[in-house]
Amino acid sequence: MAGSEPMEDDSLYPIAVLIDELKNEDVQLRLNSIKKLPTIALALGVERTRSELIPFLNETIYDEDEVLLALADQFGKFTPLVGGPEHAHCLLLPLEQLAQIEETIVREKAVDSLCAIASIQNSDDLETHFVPLVRRLASGDWFTSRTSACGLFSVCYARLNVVLKKELRAHFKNLCHDDTPMVRRAAAAKLGDFAKVMEAENLKTDIIPLLIKLATDEQDSVRLLAVGACVNVAALLPQDDVKEFVIPTVRQCVTDVSWRVRYMVADRFTELQTSVGTETVISELVPAFQLLLKDIEAEVRAVAAHKVRDFCQNLDVNHQEQTIMENILPCITDLVSDANPHVKSALAAVIMGLSPIVGKENTIEHLLPLFLMQLKDECPEVRLNIISNLECVNEVIGIQQLSQSLLPAIVELASDSKWRVRLAIIEYMPLLAAQLGVQFFDEKLNTLCMSWLVDSVYRIREAATQNIKKLVEQFGPDWAQTNVLPEVMELACNKNYLHRMTCLFCITELAEVCGTGMTIDLMLPTVLEMANDKVANVRFNVAKTLQKIGPPLNPACIQSLIIPVLEKLNNDDDVDVKYFASEAIAEIAG
Repeated sequence: MAGSEPMEDDSLYPIAVLIDELKNEDVQLRLNSIKKLPTIALALGVERTRSELIPFLNETIYDEDEVLLALADQFGKFTPLVGGPEHAHCLLLPLEQLAQIEETIVREKAVDSLCAIASIQNSDDLETHFVPLVRRLASGDWFTSRTSACGLFSVCYARLNVVLKKELRAHFKNLCHDDTPMVRRAAAAKLGDFAKVMEAENLKTDIIPLLIKLATDEQDSVRLLAVGACVNVAALLPQDDVKEFVIPTVRQCVTDVSWRVRYMVADRFTELQTSVGTETVISELVPAFQLLLKDIEAEVRAVAAHKVRDFCQNLDVNHQEQTIMENILPCITDLVSDANPHVKSALAAVIMGLSPIVGKENTIEHLLPLFLMQLKDECPEVRLNIISNLECVNEVIGIQQLSQSLLPAIVELASDSKWRVRLAIIEYMPLLAAQLGVQFFDEKLNTLCMSWLVDSVYRIREAATQNIKKLVEQFGPDWAQTNVLPEVMELACNKNYLHRMTCLFCITELAEVCGTGMTIDLMLPTVLEMANDKVANVRFNVAKTLQKIGPPLNPACIQSLIIPVLEKLNNDDDVDVKYFASEAIAEIAG
C-alpha cells in the first residue's frame, strides 16, 4: 500500500494479511480468511505453521460462533500441514480452548477434531499430550470443559497403559456424578462408546454401576440418554449378565414417569432386541413392547407402532407366529382405531409387512379386516400408507383375495369429494398398477384413471396426464394405443375447452413415450385439427404442443404438416397465439 512502511520480512506477509482480515468487522470476511488457512499454512511451511501460525490463532480472540466453528473444523484437518501425526500435538491447545466455548456446536466440532487427531497419534503422544488435555478438561471449573471431556475417553483409552486407564475410568465416574445436569447428560450420551473400548472385566465393576446410576438420575434428559447406553452395553455382555444387570434398567425405563424416556426406549427397542437372547426377548421384551404400544402418550405409541414390523420380524422363528398372534395382534387391533392420527399413520406404514410373517391364513382372517378399517380411515395419510404397501399382502394372499377385500375401498377413495384425497390416489396409481398387473388394471382401474382427465379440478387433470404417461411407460405403447389414445382423442371434441386443453397436455406427455410413429399416425392429426379451435387458449396450446412434439419427428413431416400450421397461428389475431407460434417456429426451425 502507498505510504505504508515496508515490511522487514516479506515472508510474514500471509500472517499480516490474516491479522487484518481477522480484525475486520465483517463476519463473512473473517470466515473466508479461516477457509484460506490451509493455503497460508502451505505458503509458510510446516515449521513456521507450528511456530507462528498456530500460536497466533491460539492467542487471537474470536467472539463470533461462526468463526469459531470454522476454526474448530479446520484444525481437525490440519495434521498434514503441521508435519504429520508426530507434530499433531501442537493443535491440541487451540482445540482445548475451543472445547470450552459456551456455544454447544463449537464444542462438539472441537471434540470431533480432537478425536480425529487422537486417532492418528501413537501411544506415547497420547500419554504425553492427549491424556493431560483430557485430565484438564475433565476437572475444569466450567461445565463446558467437563461436557467436552466426556467425548474424548473412548478414542484414547484402548492404547493407554493400565495406570492411565484406571485414572480415566475414575475421571469418567466423577463426570457421571457431576453436580451439573449438562455434564451428566454428556456422560450418559458417551457411556456406550466408552463401554465398547473397555475390558470385559471392567464392564461389571465400572460401567454397570454408572449405567444404573444414570438411568435413575433425577433429570429425565439424563435418563433418556442412558437408554442408548443400555443398548450398547447389552451387546457387550453375556446373556446372563444382560438379564441380571441391563434388563432391570430397561424395565424401569419402560415405566418411567417421563414420556420422553419411554419414547427413547421405544425408539431404540429393536436395537435392544437384537442384543439379547431369545428367552429374554419372550419373557421380558415382549411384555415391555406391549406396554409401549399401550402407552398413555400418543408420541410413545406412535414410535412403538412404527417398530411393530421390525420387532415381529426379529422374533425367533420358533415362537414368532404364536407371539405375534397372542401378544402383539391385540395391541395392533387397538391402535388401528387409536384417537391420534399420527399413531394410526405410523402403524399403517408397517402393518402390511406382517403378512409375510404370519402367513396367508392369518392375514385373511385377522389382518385384512384391519387393513380395510385403515383404508376407510378419515386420515388420508393412513389410507395412503396402506395403499403404498399393498404389494406385501398381494404376494401372500394373491390378487383375487386382495381385489375382493381391499380394492372397493380404493375405488371409493378415488372418487372422494376431497380433491386432495383423489390427488393422492392418482399419485399411487402407477404403484398399484405394478402390483396388480395389466389385466387386472384394465378390468378394475383403467376407466377410473381416464375419468380423472375430465375432473373439475385442474390439479387433478394435470396429475392425471402424468399418471397416464407413467402407466404407458409401464405397460407399453401398444397398450396405450388400445386403452388410452382413443379416449384422449375424444377429448379434442369435448364441449368444454378445458378438456380440449387436457387432450393437448396428454399428447405432449404421451408423444415422448409412444414413439414418433404413433405420434405422426395417431396424435399429430388431432393436434393440427385443433389449430382451428375457436378458443385462443386452445390454439396457443396447440403451438406449445407442436413445439414439444415436433423436433423428434422427421424433417418431411415437419415441413409439410407442422410448419404451415404454425405459420397460420403466427398470423392469428390473438397476441398470445402469435407469441407461442413464433416461439415454436424458432425452436423447430432452429
